[in-house]
Amino acid sequence: MPADLVLLSARLLDPGTGGLLPHTALAAGNGVITHLGDDRTARALAGPGSTVVDLRGAVVTPGFTDGHLHPVSGAERTMGVDLSGCRDLTAVRAALAAAVTGLRPGAWLRGWGLDPNAFGGEPVGAAALGPVLDGVPALVDLFDGHSLLASARALELAGVDGPREFAQGSEIVCDADGRPTGLLLEDAACELVEAVAPRPTAAVVRAPTAEVLRGMAASGLTGGHAMDANGPSLSVYAALEAEDALPLRLRVAPWCRPEADDDAVAGLVRAQGTGGTLWRVDGVKLFMDGTIDNGTAWLETPDCHGESDHAFWPDPQRYTQVVAALHRAGVPTATHAIGDAAVRHVLDSVEKALAGDPAPVRHRVEHIETVPDDTVRRFARLGVAASMQPTHCCEFTRADHTDNWSRRLGEERAGRAFRCRDLWAAGARVVLGSDWPIAPYPPLQVMAGARHRRPADLSLPPHGPGQALTPLQALQGITLNAAWVAGEEHLAGRLAAGHRADLTVLAGNPLEVPDDELAGLPVVLTVVAGRPTHRAAGL
Repeated sequence: MPADLVLLSARLLDPGTGGLLPHTALAAGNGVITHLGDDRTARALAGPGSTVVDLRGAVVTPGFTDGHLHPVSGAERTMGVDLSGCRDLTAVRAALAAAVTGLRPGAWLRGWGLDPNAFGGEPVGAAALGPVLDGVPALVDLFDGHSLLASARALELAGVDGPREFAQGSEIVCDADGRPTGLLLEDAACELVEAVAPRPTAAVVRAPTAEVLRGMAASGLTGGHAMDANGPSLSVYAALEAEDALPLRLRVAPWCRPEADDDAVAGLVRAQGTGGTLWRVDGVKLFMDGTIDNGTAWLETPDCHGESDHAFWPDPQRYTQVVAALHRAGVPTATHAIGDAAVRHVLDSVEKALAGDPAPVRHRVEHIETVPDDTVRRFARLGVAASMQPTHCCEFTRADHTDNWSRRLGEERAGRAFRCRDLWAAGARVVLGSDWPIAPYPPLQVMAGARHRRPADLSLPPHGPGQALTPLQALQGITLNAAWVAGEEHLAGRLAAGHRADLTVLAGNPLEVPDDELAGLPVVLTVVAGRPTHRAAGL
């Protein structure tokens, strides 16, 4: 049977060997690599219906997989005003004011990407935005995705007029007189106001999601680990695949919240393996804490404001029980754990689950922003993957520790930020991702950040240069290790016959391109299951 895809005049880079293979061509059929060899033998495999591409010396790697992203909820979130480029309150107010002028009476304003560093020394609250939002129902996402700023009108419509108790680590921040400041921390508090705000339908969200996924394919992504199944996510994936418009292979982990009872956990177990050809539910996402920036992380010693001193689960032992139940059912878990106490509790819980059932379920911890040496050493021993987002360090913290994240932690803990190299050296599987829309999704930018530890515009010195990964490690973190944590190392992450024909083709060798030029390396072709999902002009 003729090959579906034939790539000629290529340089084949395999992360497993760490170098170029002695071949110049690749053929694929039925979604997998069927042949590695020279141009003559590969060309002979082509038939009338084959896609044949002369790569003219471009470099083929296994497809890049983002280890942590939110395609549908991110597409919905970024339909609002983009505040991610605002560096001070003057810029924030100007952007919001411009958006307000285009609103019809009574319409809601949504914004996203607001960095708390923009507030300088002022408290993060609606008052800092001045009169811009007077009378306007508005919700603005802070960049961390764990907090919202609600305008006075939005709070009024939601009936939020003071503090409340929640079944998870959430808070309506109030002033000394018990009046809400507009800052809502974590899901339960945010949902009070989101419940009265208009939400787009699945049909409306589908178009921006498709656009985002096309952009991801053009950036070289062939897959992603989607860390939520919220809202219309699963129906959107199903609809896009039915329309032959799903250009990424997606592994979806629905959330398990602290209020989930045993029946809810059993439902998450039953959902495993459902999905389509290119997407499926595989794993469960949990949260052990919030974020350092808004004071909801779980630290062994509180931050400089006396915050970040408790878990997202009011009863952390209930989390341990849920992890054990999921482990027994063979379900891998991915737990958001940023602070040192949160990461330690996750590892303790996995260790207890393994003691009760040593089955090789691959668990992972997301983010791991600050941890001591003894915690670093435990990952490899327990077989827990470290899912890291190096661009969070690059874009939102500073080497001189003058940023909000570092000031809250203090010098010692800020000095052990995002310990990618230490975790790797200790034997942990380090998986790289973006957490889009928290940070940009282009995988070359993620890899570059892991290598140079600087913002994308290279405007600041590196934060913790000793934690930088080598070029090969960065490539493996977004190919080999992403496949391993999904239990798919026999299917993906390598250039080998029988492996998926998910391929990323670059204009140059990413192992040879300088760190500060890697993000600009052109992506000339992206292939998923043997079918091109992006093809550069002129190729």
